[in-house]
Amino acid sequence: MKIGFIGGGQMAQAMISGLLSANPDQVINIHGGSARTQTYAQAHGLNYLPTNQQVASESDVIILACLPQHLPTVASEIKAVLTKQVVISVLGGVSLATLNAALGTTVAISRVLPNTPVNVNAGTLAYIHNAPLMAQPASQTQVEDLLKQLGATYLVAETQFSIFSALAGSSPAFIDLFIDAMAQAGVKYGLPKDQAVAIVTQTMLGTALQVQSSTQTPRELAAAVASPGGSTIAGFLAMEEYGLPTAIVKGIDATVAKDQAVD
Repeated sequence: MKIGFIGGGQMAQAMISGLLSANPDQVINIHGGSARTQTYAQAHGLNYLPTNQQVASESDVIILACLPQHLPTVASEIKAVLTKQVVISVLGGVSLATLNAALGTTVAISRVLPNTPVNVNAGTLAYIHNAPLMAQPASQTQVEDLLKQLGATYLVAETQFSIFSALAGSSPAFIDLFIDAMAQAGVKYGLPKDQAVAIVTQTMLGTALQVQSSTQTPRELAAAVASPGGSTIAGFLAMEEYGLPTAIVKGIDATVAKDQAVD
């Protein structure tokens, strides 16, 4: 299978890293709007093609990873050569209806929302297929197997893409901020910053794996750590007093509102 990327920005590069990690022999075609994309392609052994149309015509699966505002231009360039290819769109805020109108109502399209940990095959990806793709079971399997190389996949109603975007797409930035704040506290008490970051990151990873494998809720697991009268409950209550849970929900609210405004 030949995979073609139209666009070479951060999300495209994250997905390419994950795909090559899963299969170093994977054939990837790419075209982007800047010289940096060509340099990136050469550095990673990709086939840099001179036009978007050539990427589309020489690929089995086309991943639209350009800027959303460039969709009309890109669609006009590739529409004529779309025959049996499957199109995966990772364009933020661009609905299936918009993609169908731009590319053609007979084109098999999957709208996908990945997050940046796809670059280490630990992504969280939402997807939804249009009717032509739903009518092609083999192509559905092809798309879903490709996405599973990048992480955990979730079939999500398109109306829920905004909340998924907040919980999975934007949240790596929030989690990075939390890790940094915890590490800063470690520095405050004398740990080197790199060591503090490593400690917090490993603890977060272990805790996430524990939540995944447990039948208890995160709140119940937290309560099990917080012994009566102990230091953990003191810190827990201080975080609640200073509004950590409310701040998190408000951050998600703002993210969803912005995403829906763009959409």
